[in-house]
Amino acid sequence: MSKFVLAVSAALIAASVSVSSFAQSDYPSRPITLVVPYPAGGANDVLGRLVGQKLTEQLKQSVVVDNKPGAGTTIGTAFVAKAAPDGYTLVLGSLASHAISPHLYAKPGYDEVKDFAPIGLIGLAPMVLIVGNDSKYKDLKSMVEAAKKQPNILTYGSSGNGSPLHFGGELFKRAANVQMTHVPYKGGTAHLLDLMAGRIDMIFDTTTSAVPQLKGGKVRALAVASPTRLADFPNVPTFAELGFANYEVNAWYALYAPAKTPPAVVAKLSIALNAALKSQDVVDKLNAAAVRPAPGTPQELANFTQSESSKYGKLVKDENIKID
Repeated sequence: MSKFVLAVSAALIAASVSVSSFAQSDYPSRPITLVVPYPAGGANDVLGRLVGQKLTEQLKQSVVVDNKPGAGTTIGTAFVAKAAPDGYTLVLGSLASHAISPHLYAKPGYDEVKDFAPIGLIGLAPMVLIVGNDSKYKDLKSMVEAAKKQPNILTYGSSGNGSPLHFGGELFKRAANVQMTHVPYKGGTAHLLDLMAGRIDMIFDTTTSAVPQLKGGKVRALAVASPTRLADFPNVPTFAELGFANYEVNAWYALYAPAKTPPAVVAKLSIALNAALKSQDVVDKLNAAAVRPAPGTPQELANFTQSESSKYGKLVKDENIKID
């Protein structure tokens, strides 16, 4: 190869590196799309819009929420997995999208680990065991004793097969070594209505869903799966306090970009997200929704995603859980 060709090649490489570096340092130079794989109006959508608003402030560029619900979050999540890895298309990931659905669907359209560049955790919403106000079970101990005395007599409802609520119940069955009957519903609030009417015994619900019902006095909580008691419900013990130290189950929310997004872009998004999560107004809004802010690094989210995916993938396989 001639010296001229080598010189030209070197110049082209240097130019491409320079252009790439400039593009990353100039990021973001246009609006960013944040895909929320849930319908508008729900808890995930509200959280996505809160994060989008604060990222807009931090990055000085509009972050626009785009709802793409369906197929257990896989439609919107797969869309982002296939998007250009330039930092202009992100996804609000969750327990469902990155730990449960990839193992329930034969063709989810993405690999929850390989196809994404983790940016950072947003927050954790622990599971809380709730019963109807008229339930004869006043504490977790009496409920577990009843379940052991009469296997499969007690029922726990969920928003559907393969939902986080379903998995919350399955994991507790293992932790307590009991057998209970799962009653899946077709989403919505039918499971809560049946709980209040006494047609099912309990629900392992997320705090984001359960807290408004608890504050409204419509249901009672027996235990919460968090390291400490909830500030608004100091009389509700943790599962660990009651002897179930290994039962720590959370719904969670996180921010991801497509795989191969430049590290400099990921770092800039991570810094902006963490700054947003430490602002008092965001902390207050997350706490009001019973979500504990969880700022951290991209690597911490990568490790967390792998751990959660392995945990729930094993449960799906062991219990042969199928979607409706």
